[in-house]
Amino acid sequence: MSKFGTTLGLLRKEYVVPATPPASGPFELVLWENACYLLPDSRRAAVFEALKTQVGLTPQALLDATDEVLLPLAKMGGMRPETRVFRWRQIAFTAVHEFGGDLSSILQRPYPEAAKALVKFPNIGQPGAEKILLLCGLANGLPLESNGLRVMERMGWGRSQKSYGAVYRSIQAGIHHELPSEPAILLEAHLLLREHGKTLCKTNTPHCGQCPVAKLCNYAVTSKLG
Repeated sequence: MSKFGTTLGLLRKEYVVPATPPASGPFELVLWENACYLLPDSRRAAVFEALKTQVGLTPQALLDATDEVLLPLAKMGGMRPETRVFRWRQIAFTAVHEFGGDLSSILQRPYPEAAKALVKFPNIGQPGAEKILLLCGLANGLPLESNGLRVMERMGWGRSQKSYGAVYRSIQAGIHHELPSEPAILLEAHLLLREHGKTLCKTNTPHCGQCPVAKLCNYAVTSKLG
């Protein structure tokens, strides 16, 4: 079994696979990513649910909503709520005027075109676009957010570099030949790596002594030797 396969097996034994976001389809997932800033998933879910119940999760509903409705919801999402409202409207406007109000239509396009379409939206870079497509059942590699990327870098895939994008690309290149092709397994891996990064493989105080994959991890082995 490959190192990645062994790693995934050990993480499966350590964690319950986290739930996916309560968002359906590309448009809702773009909103999910823009629901709040630097706050936990529970707050993101609260903002998203408030948008769903008080406004509606369609482009036209967001365009029709007044600032009096949207601003209190945006304040739930943390700092710069006015900017958040602007971005919600920008998301809705782009969905209506560039995609006919149906962003799910991009799922019928070739993968690179679908990812390029998602990058048009606020706060959605290439990694975010790939994650959204994976949550929609499309995969072309292993999308990673910051926690999962940290785990993969410490494990030895990729190289530490100044640019987040450069690290991301180096990890994708390093892991590509070990990845399964099934989107469901890749999604499970994405969720477990994120959970591991949040729980044990933290930025400043990684708990290597409790880590189920420490023996496979370059960072943990080097730390012990040090």
